[in-house]
Formats: sequence, C-alpha cells, structure tokens
Amino acid sequence: MIRIENLHVYYQTDQGRVHAVRGIDVDVKPGQFYTLLGPSGCGKTTTLRSVAGLETPAEGEIFVGEDLVFSASKKISVPPYRRDIGMVFQSYAIWPHLNVFENVAFPLREMKHKFSPQELRKKVTGALALVQLDGLADRPAPFLSGGQQQRLALARALVKEPRVLLLDEPLSNLDAKLREETRLELRELVKRLKITTLYVTHDQLEALTMSDMVTVMDQGRIVQSGSPVEIYQAPQERFVANFIGLTNFIEGKVLSAAGKSRLGTVETGCGMLRCILPDGLARGESVLIIVRPEDINVVSEASVGQENVLHAKVEAVIFMGDALECQLSVGSQRLRTKLHPASGLRQDQSVMLQLAPERCRAIRGS
Repeated sequence: MIRIENLHVYYQTDQGRVHAVRGIDVDVKPGQFYTLLGPSGCGKTTTLRSVAGLETPAEGEIFVGEDLVFSASKKISVPPYRRDIGMVFQSYAIWPHLNVFENVAFPLREMKHKFSPQELRKKVTGALALVQLDGLADRPAPFLSGGQQQRLALARALVKEPRVLLLDEPLSNLDAKLREETRLELRELVKRLKITTLYVTHDQLEALTMSDMVTVMDQGRIVQSGSPVEIYQAPQERFVANFIGLTNFIEGKVLSAAGKSRLGTVETGCGMLRCILPDGLARGESVLIIVRPEDINVVSEASVGQENVLHAKVEAVIFMGDALECQLSVGSQRLRTKLHPASGLRQDQSVMLQLAPERCRAIRGS
C-alpha cells in the first residue's frame, strides 16, 4: 500500500548540507500498522513528510497503492491533497477559530466533490462517533482537553476515508495515563477500519504495543525491521538492543561455535556462558551477549546440569511499583534484573543468578 524505494532527503543548514534520509526502502502492506521508530533526528519524520508530499526528496520513488506519487528520476511529484492520505501532526494543527464540527468538516469542504449539507453532516457525525467525540460538535476547539484534541485531529484525518493514515508522534503531548489508554484505542480503531497506517514515534513502548511491523532508524538509515517480538527478542545490532528496553551487555570471545541447537560457549568476565550465536562465527571471535533484565532469574541453589549460573552481589534495589529493579555485580560486570516487588532482595545480599541460554543472544563484537 505504501512503497518507498531508495529515498534520499537532504537539508541545507547553517552548518552545511545534511543527509537526513540515506537510501531507505520501506514496504507497508495493505491494512498494516507500520511504525518508524528511532531517536530525534534519525529521519523518521522526514520520511513520513516525504510520503505526505510535504518534503521533496533528492532521490527515490514513493508509491501509495499502485500510484506513483513521487519520482525524482521521472520528475513526478503529486501534491499532498491528491495523494489520498490522512495525516495527524504532532501538534494536532487544530483550527482554533473553528468549533469541533467545522474542524472535521474542513477537508470535506475543500474537496472537488461538493457534499450536500445532509451528506456532510452524516460524514462528520460518523467521524466524531468513531473517536468518541459525538456530543461535542458545537464546542470551540480550544476548549477541548489534550486527549480530545488528539481525537479531533484523528477524526479530521479519517473523515475523507483515505487509503493511508500518517501519524507523526500523535500521543507525545498526552500525559502518561492518557497515552496508555489512547494507544490501545487508536490501534483498535485503525484495525477495525482496516486502514493502512504509517506511524512515527520515538517511544519504544508505543512501537511494541501498537505495531504489526517496526522499522528502527538511526542517522537516516534503517538499522533493523521486523515484528515487535523480533525487534525486542532478537536485536541484530547493539543500537537496537540498547534503544528498545533495558538491556545487559556482556563482552566475550567464542570458545565453541554453535551446533544444530544454535547454542555456543562464550568466555566472558562473568565466566563461561552458553548463548545463541549468529551463523558463521569462529573460535576466538569477539561477541557481545545481550540479556534482558527479565531473563535473569535469582535462584536459591543451582540444580544439577544447570547452565549459566553466576554468583552475584546486590548493589542496589529500586522499587518501581510493579517490579524491583536490582543492580548486581558479578566480578567487574554490572547486571540489571527485574523481579516481583515481593521478592525481598536487599542491598549487599549475595545471590545466585541463572541466565537461560536460549534467552542469551550474541551479536558480533565491534
């Protein structure tokens, strides 16, 4: 439904020319909720704005459905209003001098096709009902709460029934509790409407909980693409593992390569660890083992044959409400784990840790 091929975008700044997007390829399937995730300045919003027609790339092609809406080589650039898209900006861009009804009606009034008053009211009322703003049609837009303004911007984007919905960090202005509620409502809405959605965020939790597919970007490039589970559990680069969630990194050297089980042995400062190794690694190569805090278990004693058991000391215990985050030392190595708040660990306590080999994943060292 959205296809981006070899996209390059440059900016001219006081410091010179900036290569904001560096030859990326993106393929969003029909009905998919696809998220571009990355830190500020990574090129995700520039990519979204290029799809919308608000930026002019230097190279590449962009398709919406079967329509070629931009091609640098063919000198094609379809204006935004003809790309059949709906867009919600980070600032919402609500018209403050219009009430709720007229904000949503605005795109319909600007279309070539002129709707009768009855048709227009039916479409606007339907869009407001979708986002649970029915009953507020006559309210001045500035008198809405932040969450209501976000819903209003979404209703305005949906009222034309576009093929594609573009969302540029639409939840970033909401407080934490409202953001959590709106995440689920927004995903449920676009899935119910079966609308193809390209979503931009720097919030890892938003990306993991809302998306069918996540593309992680850094410095204008795509670092890794995959399902939320793949991105979280099988990061292919340190940047991805470090950017998404809490992560422990353990440096080591390969002692024995992986067999059919894909498990190999790595010598680390913590001792010998069994972990999943990437293909093609030879003995002696440097690796970085990635272990999520929730995959480190505190055990009372090691059972016979149990692998990856380490002796550790509790350096700090931080109460997080729904969990205890514990910082531990294993020799010179520092590790973090998450435990149930009733676990009872205390500072300076000596404990044993068990790292399940299948939950330890190595990537090539730098």
